[in-house]
Amino acid sequence: MKERASKPGIIFLPHANIQYSQLAPERRAWVCENCYRPLFELVRDTGCRIAFEASGRTLEVMHEEAPGVLALLRELVGSGLIEPVGSPFIHVMLANLPPELGLDTLRHGLDAWEKYTGVRPATGWNPECGWAGFLPELFKEAGFSSLVMDADSFLLGFPEIRAATGLAYDVQGHSNKNQLFKIEEYIQDKPDFLRFLTAPSAAPNGLKLIFRSDCMANPLLWYLMGATEGMRETPVTLSEIRGMLQRWRDRIAATGGFILPYAEDAEYIGSSAYFYVKQFNQARFFEPEPGSVRRFRDLLELAAEQGYELIQPRDALAAAAEIPVNPFIDRIENGAAWHGGTAKAWTNTGFSRILDPVCRSVFDGIAACRRELGDTPELDRALKAVASAWVSDSRWPPPPTSPGRFNVRETLDDLRTANACLAEAMAAGGMAERKAVYSAPLMATQIALIERELMELRYFGE
Repeated sequence: MKERASKPGIIFLPHANIQYSQLAPERRAWVCENCYRPLFELVRDTGCRIAFEASGRTLEVMHEEAPGVLALLRELVGSGLIEPVGSPFIHVMLANLPPELGLDTLRHGLDAWEKYTGVRPATGWNPECGWAGFLPELFKEAGFSSLVMDADSFLLGFPEIRAATGLAYDVQGHSNKNQLFKIEEYIQDKPDFLRFLTAPSAAPNGLKLIFRSDCMANPLLWYLMGATEGMRETPVTLSEIRGMLQRWRDRIAATGGFILPYAEDAEYIGSSAYFYVKQFNQARFFEPEPGSVRRFRDLLELAAEQGYELIQPRDALAAAAEIPVNPFIDRIENGAAWHGGTAKAWTNTGFSRILDPVCRSVFDGIAACRRELGDTPELDRALKAVASAWVSDSRWPPPPTSPGRFNVRETLDDLRTANACLAEAMAAGGMAERKAVYSAPLMATQIALIERELMELRYFGE
């Protein structure tokens, strides 16, 4: 048995997605330099230990457009100050994809981390924490040994907690995050629930699980933004965060060894990212917010002042005296997501209803050709392109907001690429005339049809 650490642990895990809705391609380098670089410099200069997740595409953009930022990340990963956390290569909603495609993009994401930093992550991040029962097996098969989970969707699987919060799932619901404090109110004196947030557990297949919750992340986010916007008379103060950390320190002592209070977007460190869109439906995207870098440093220093040790997911797992099997994972609702919302909300926007069937048709064509030809380079390129076409932020957010026009154009370009690669694969494999298997010319007209329909729409902020 391992001895419990003398200090409670605290994990900060910013996660990065350069394919954000409404983040124009020409502004992606700005985010690398003004969000990721200040975060990495803060870690380097303070010696604080954190975790950092990035999609493979985010790493690729750093390599292409901000190589100095990538070099700094590689240095910090090599020194152990940053634990890399892996995810799909493309920011997709894994719960909404064919599992075979999800497995391929997870492996592709791990390959990108190894290519650009020399390290293959062991801990996984599931975008938006969208849930389906096959995900633990998918992450394990991809090569992960642990996964960051959403505690709120897990706890809402208990009828008594659902009743106490009054929250109900709906396929159009994408966020109830400002109401999730009700979960904390219900579990605050219930160790049997608190232990899932303060100690690791394991899925039945052995995948180790660490839980994050909006009951901690949301106050930290509002502190970073320094915002009120009619929701409060004054911004969240550091004294409020101090009180929160004190409460959880006592809970850790009784039920576990650590908390993971910040598993939120890295882009909120240095910019407003999507805050004003998500919270207030305002057409304000990625405005400079340099004060949030200082405030993030305040959070790290406050945690240390309150007696916490800054740790990483691997530390929390290594320090655990035991990691019991969590028998309640199957209570998480299929189609749930973080923030008290649903992964199915992503499939019920008008953009998804137009794009997803075409993505599925192309994917089915790839699967049919693989049965005939096996794995070929052309089919692999087609699979990577259709995964890119399924990127979540060309379908998000729902009305009255929308993705950017350029987000949708990128998906249409990906669909054309996937279709062309399929045609190449069929020609190379002597199947060009077997259009009963898949017809690339006919699919080209389908893509052109939805392009006309989508480009005629008016987009949020235009």
